Amino acid sequence: MVTPMEIREVKTTGELKAFVHFPRTLYRGNPYWVPPMYQNVLNTFSPEKNAAYEYSRSRQWLAYRDGQIVGRVAAILSEGHRHRWNQSYMRFGWLDFIDDHAVSAALMEKVEEWARENGCTAVHGPLGFTDMDQAGMLVEGFNEPSTMATIYNHPYYPEHLERLGYRKDTDWIEYEITVPSEPDPKIAKLAGIILRRENLRLVTFTTKKEILSFAAQIFALFNESYRNLYGYIPLNDKQVAYYTKQYFGFIRPEFVPVVLNATGEMVAFGVTMPSLTRAMQKANGSLFPFGFFHLLRALKKNDRADLYLIAVKPEYQGKGVNAVLINRINEVFIQNGIRKVESNPELEDNHLVQGQWKHFDTRQHKRRRCYIKHLDNAAP
Repeated sequence: MVTPMEIREVKTTGELKAFVHFPRTLYRGNPYWVPPMYQNVLNTFSPEKNAAYEYSRSRQWLAYRDGQIVGRVAAILSEGHRHRWNQSYMRFGWLDFIDDHAVSAALMEKVEEWARENGCTAVHGPLGFTDMDQAGMLVEGFNEPSTMATIYNHPYYPEHLERLGYRKDTDWIEYEITVPSEPDPKIAKLAGIILRRENLRLVTFTTKKEILSFAAQIFALFNESYRNLYGYIPLNDKQVAYYTKQYFGFIRPEFVPVVLNATGEMVAFGVTMPSLTRAMQKANGSLFPFGFFHLLRALKKNDRADLYLIAVKPEYQGKGVNAVLINRINEVFIQNGIRKVESNPELEDNHLVQGQWKHFDTRQHKRRRCYIKHLDNAAP
């Protein structure tokens, strides 16, 4: 006989902590899952700390059986998305569940109920409040280590969603890139030509103080160049300040090249870092007591790196400016003993971004998906 299941909405701090920590149980012993920084996830669901709540509402649910948590999901009603894309869509994210169709169905039913109550015409995800949150359900590459920036999920997840009527809306693909032993002279030559032809200047950093002075410009260009990508919601000033504080403390300055034009305006940047995958696994989602040590060690000595953000001002796209960034990043990787690089997610139809890797030995090893389900009988 199947034990009855209960779905409870997260209301208390203790329940939110249980919501955040549930994957630790679900993925215990899995060598490919990377624990998030749990305090950061707690902050994500705090209206006092997450400025996205200025234009969003969120509810979270937990599924229980025999007193044990067996699933979770969050729903996000984003006025920012509706305003930017003119779509009355409900987002879902932080979806995890045991391999039981009754659990996944009950969780998604809660999301769809709230969506209908608010007149939404569709539910889509996994997505977060912003592009700085993890997004996309893994559909290929289950035997590949995840990264700090991406979701890992069990192979049964996609089948559960598709059984509930969810279909592909878009895919992101990811590459593993092999760093050459020496800089590519063709890329170096092209980078020099582009700098001279467009009257640009490459800026490199040696201290965190130097790069922090460019943080506001980096996020402004991020907003400008990413604005037409799937589901993007521009970051506001409070979010920029929060993410600067949260992430820039870990950045190694030499791993972040910036390109300026003749008037000093930023036209391109690249944010890369030594991989924190192994360090996050060892830290188990916490900086204390030893997590901070593992992260610092990974930043200083590593043979793998992650590409997080590469942006080029729209009017400079297609002019070869990416070659300037790629050449500098390649030099830094070689100097620091980086051998393999994770591209992290790129929209499958973003051919400009994928064209950056044509000079390198690459392996397309992961694919993740944003699902959508159009709702019938949505409330007016």
